[in-house]
Parts: sequence; structure tokens; C-alpha cells
Amino acid sequence: MSLILFLIIGAIAGWIAGKLMQGGGFGLVGNLVVGIVGAVIGGHLFRYLGVSAGGGVIGSLLTAVIGAVVLLFIVGLIKKA
Repeated sequence: MSLILFLIIGAIAGWIAGKLMQGGGFGLVGNLVVGIVGAVIGGHLFRYLGVSAGGGVIGSLLTAVIGAVVLLFIVGLIKKA
């Protein structure tokens, strides 16, 4: 996957996760960071569970969104503590 496509998927995934979890995005850089970290978390989570989101752009986006939602959930728990 090219670097540009990776960054676009990360930004979109972070934006979607922000909308799902808090009702708003985090700006371009924030969305990008959340999406990229979410992609890593989602990849590890799916591999651990033995689940595949499919290949291609849609599968990568789905994995990144789910990982980003998990990341934002954990961050929310930490902020409450």
C-alpha cells in the first residue's frame, strides 16, 4: 500500500472513529494519528482473534476504524480515572 493511500485511510478512519465515539473529529493531524494508531491496534486485535476484515482498501479502512474506536474507548476510560 502506498504511503499516500495509507495516510488517507488513516485520516478517514480517525475521522469516522471520532464521529462514532464523541460526535466530532480531531482535526486533520489528530484524525491521522488516531487512524494510524487505530490501524495498528485493529491489525493486532484481528490477528489475535483470528478474524479477517478482508483485503483491499475497504478491509484496511474497516480494520483501522475498529482499532481507532477501541483506542478512543481506552483513552476515554483513562481520562475518567
